[in-house]
Amino acid sequence: MTSAVQGRGLEKSFVKKRSARDLLRLRFRRAERVHALRGVDLDVREGEIFGLLGPNGAGKTTLLKILSCLILPDRGSAVVGGEDTVHESRVKPKIGLVHSDERSFYWRLSGVENLRFFARLYDVPRSRSEARIGELLGRVDLLEASDRRFSDYSSGMKQRLAIARALLHDPPILLMDEPTRSLDPASAKSLRAFIADELRGKDGKTILLATHNLHEAEALCDRVAILVRGKVRQVGAVAEIKKWGMTERRFRLEASHWPLELGGPFRKVGDEGADGMRRVIVSLADGASLDDLLRAVLSAGVRLTSCEPVESDLEEAFSRILSAEEGRDA
Repeated sequence: MTSAVQGRGLEKSFVKKRSARDLLRLRFRRAERVHALRGVDLDVREGEIFGLLGPNGAGKTTLLKILSCLILPDRGSAVVGGEDTVHESRVKPKIGLVHSDERSFYWRLSGVENLRFFARLYDVPRSRSEARIGELLGRVDLLEASDRRFSDYSSGMKQRLAIARALLHDPPILLMDEPTRSLDPASAKSLRAFIADELRGKDGKTILLATHNLHEAEALCDRVAILVRGKVRQVGAVAEIKKWGMTERRFRLEASHWPLELGGPFRKVGDEGADGMRRVIVSLADGASLDDLLRAVLSAGVRLTSCEPVESDLEEAFSRILSAEEGRDA
């Protein structure tokens, strides 16, 4: 499958900020540097939604800035849409950057006036810019609010206008930096649906999505990469990442009552009740089988109404990866 975005050995560091006191006291000492990226390799396939996950300071935003030609890497190379990012004029027409920085808009201008301004920056021909702006305002449900000042927009409206801006020149690749941050649950859900159904589903865009929201990544992304301290620690399909580090199998058993005390190869890791039923989650140690568990349960007089496997979610896998990283540094 063709790659839309590639990174090879990307490294980037920044001078660590110092207080005025330190600048005077340590003025002859060489400034420390903070390493944001440490040899990152990345491959994003055409037409997929690829997630960048990681804690604060992991390097997600720095990576997006390199791919969008806002900064250059110290080492390594990046290719976006078949063009090396050192050739900014060739890369810019192929990407649309969506971020949550509202300061990039002109607050005293209306929504449509903002889009007209950016359409000129993006070299959208005047002969079709008005039609394109009207089309995009309709797609992001801002036609009725197009003449209102940007400062009067809600957070959700501002984010939808940011998406419309990124689509003005119809780029094949979208780089999205936490697009649902600060949105209420309903607005975030609506935006996720737009990303999946419209941008990827109808338009066939390639989307590189940096997010802190693990449930969002699980719902949207085909594959994800987990960045920790500037390095890619795991990359793969969401289903593969969820299984990383799992050494036990778990099952959810449902019964009207549960008199059984588990032990040996079986461990109860969850217990909840609803509608007069008990739902118990049991972990099986290595070597134990589901048949062994069912025999133990049935011999205790428990009448089961259902038994189903329980998969790890992305949040649990993320925690395991972070714990492994901490253990690596210990």
